[in-house]
Amino acid sequence: MPRSTYVTLALLLAFSSLASAQKKVVCYYGSWANYRTGVAQFNVTNIDPFLCTHVIYAFIGANTNGTVKILDSWNDVSLNGFKDFNNLRLKNANLKTMVALGGWSEGSATYSTICNNVALRTAFVTNLYNFLVKWGFNGLDIDWEYPAQRGGIAADKANFASLIKELRAKFTPANLLLSAAFSADINSYGTSYDVPTLATNLDFINLMTYDFHSYGDGKSGENSPLYAASIDTDKTMNSDATVQYWIKQGVDKMKIVLGVPLYGRSFTLKSATSNGLGAVTVGAGALGPWSQEAGLLMFSEICMYQKNQTGWTVQWNAAQQVPYAYRSTLWVGYENKQSVEVKGKYAKDNGLGGVMVWAIDYEDFRNFCGGGKFPLISALKANFTA
Repeated sequence: MPRSTYVTLALLLAFSSLASAQKKVVCYYGSWANYRTGVAQFNVTNIDPFLCTHVIYAFIGANTNGTVKILDSWNDVSLNGFKDFNNLRLKNANLKTMVALGGWSEGSATYSTICNNVALRTAFVTNLYNFLVKWGFNGLDIDWEYPAQRGGIAADKANFASLIKELRAKFTPANLLLSAAFSADINSYGTSYDVPTLATNLDFINLMTYDFHSYGDGKSGENSPLYAASIDTDKTMNSDATVQYWIKQGVDKMKIVLGVPLYGRSFTLKSATSNGLGAVTVGAGALGPWSQEAGLLMFSEICMYQKNQTGWTVQWNAAQQVPYAYRSTLWVGYENKQSVEVKGKYAKDNGLGGVMVWAIDYEDFRNFCGGGKFPLISALKANFTA
């Protein structure tokens, strides 16, 4: 191996080690929150630049020719979304601002096409680098959901690893950060992820340890259980199982970032009198007034419901270390201050490199409910960094 190759490899490893050494509080921002109405509207100016160590703007996309696609030019460019987001560093010079590529709505097929062609993939790497430099982001988060799934091909697993290696080589001389978001379902890892290669080349790994259960199950279940429950037939469907999988693969713990949802998954119960864990459900919970998504309630909506409506019962699920709540036939599994304190301590006790939230705009950012602004992120951070 030529000496120059050894030097390059040493630089890659040194930069990656330095970038992963910091305890991270990673906060995704769903830029479409700017379109919510009234008091629920959340834009870049609502982000506390001292709350998180890393903030990630979601999302940008890709075209099949390997160019970067701005998904909402009005919001991102005309309304200065990108510019204002990166200008948060003018208030806190230590803050890292990143942008996320992909997401659920972007799917998998385009990324599969690009990464299966060496020339296209090379162009894509250059285009992503140029995009970050142009707009002033500190780094990129890859959220391909998911390689070799949802319209992808079997070769995606190896091609995704190649993409990450090539991005690492391109980004390191410019001190650009590189992270990726991963499914929490470890049963799919053999299909989608070359874990050793990815872990070596990423600065940190955002585990999407949520959406373990939803209304499609036909029974009530927690969105982000920390541990398994006795009724679980699959004991891997919890945050601890996902984290321990990565640790057992020999991944540097300081690169592992535990995901915490600032939203709940809601269900419509078949019977208002059968309302425990595993109760029969008949569909999604009704639309939230602000989120306007069936089966999902932002924390700000949940706490407002509990504050302003009578008849809510809140139960602490001791086995899984998360709460659930119900009122008549509406049931929701979610996070509260107690559960995020537990998860922050879990991340600390397990020597993890960070905690992550999806998404900062789901928080009680205006102190609607009397717990202070950003009560969940604050509690999570305090228990992780204590």
